[in-house]
Amino acid sequence: MRAYFEYILIFLFCLRLGTAESLAGHAPAGAPPGPCAPAALLATLARDQRETGVAEQTLEEKFSLSTSRGFEGLLHRLGGSIAFTTYQAGKVFILGLKGEGKLSVHERSFARCMGIGVSADARSLLLATLYQIYRFENVMQAAPRAAGDIDAVFVPRLSWITGDLDVHDVAFGADGTPLFVNTAFGCLAEASAGYSFKPTWMPPFVSKLAPEDRCHLNGFAVENGVPRYVTAVSQSNVVDGWRDRRANGGVVIDVASNEVVCEGLSMPHSPRLHEGKLWVLNSGMGQFGHVDLARKSFVPLAFCPGYARGLAFAGPYALVGLSLARENRTFQGLPLDQELKAHDAEARCGLLIIDTRNGDTAGWVRLEGVVRELYDVAFLPGLRCPTMIGFKTDEITRVINIDSG
Repeated sequence: MRAYFEYILIFLFCLRLGTAESLAGHAPAGAPPGPCAPAALLATLARDQRETGVAEQTLEEKFSLSTSRGFEGLLHRLGGSIAFTTYQAGKVFILGLKGEGKLSVHERSFARCMGIGVSADARSLLLATLYQIYRFENVMQAAPRAAGDIDAVFVPRLSWITGDLDVHDVAFGADGTPLFVNTAFGCLAEASAGYSFKPTWMPPFVSKLAPEDRCHLNGFAVENGVPRYVTAVSQSNVVDGWRDRRANGGVVIDVASNEVVCEGLSMPHSPRLHEGKLWVLNSGMGQFGHVDLARKSFVPLAFCPGYARGLAFAGPYALVGLSLARENRTFQGLPLDQELKAHDAEARCGLLIIDTRNGDTAGWVRLEGVVRELYDVAFLPGLRCPTMIGFKTDEITRVINIDSG
């Protein structure tokens, strides 16, 4: 195996760490203010974090984040951090812990950011956006944690320009190639040099590869770099036909056999394999549960007060994303409306941490203000306080790491 030595060059005289990327709605009080850089800049970052109270006060009116009691302790026990996307606000958020155990909230802007893929060693990330898939690398993976709280800095290093394919879920293939759900064309695909995508699988009921979003294929469960199961809102074979089957037309399909292993779902999302079970969000019903493959049925475990979408796991805990209802037909008139009434609840935007052993909610995060919808959730194991470099400010021009191997 080739040895790598990374040397990180940072131009301090040009870098202003305290400048946050601006959006209507930003981080809550106490959150890290802006871009972070590795190694030599950790001390500067720590200082900047202490000097941003005034700026945060003006931002918290447009965006607020609250958590359940003891959430920081729960995040510490999980042994990692949580990332989630909101395409509606064009943001990636990362929740971690500062050195003193207080919550860290980091965010970056990317147009229509959707699925997040995490490599097996958590050193690389994939992010699906409006017309590109980015690959981020942690440039601090070999650097000492000299000062401050930051223990990972994810920097964009590769990009695949796909065009607007309405990419939903994304994951690393066995050889590291990005795999993704191409919702516009109703197929699974992989990144391909010189092309927008290479189709790798289509549902058996879709007769043509065309950008018509016939069944709203939206999620996949990947095991060891191979897609195993997918979710679709319907089995429609006409353009935009899935919208007429939102209440009960949803299916889970075995990719290898083309067999429908569960049907009758309401807008299912985020299939994931974990500890021997196939977990799914029955989003239009507000349910989190698993598929009994022998009986071909969905077994609900917990009710989610919101449109559930985005699922990751940390040990026995499921991390579930919640969204408010859109002000259009897509989210209206679903069984979730009646379920919320039956539970005397209002839909919310945020995260639920659910214990898969009993269905209890172990913790929650609530988002209010400009962020109303989430898409994907990812767990970053072993990373206490990671950050991400974006394109809104000039940090991307100042972080340079050299492959000298």
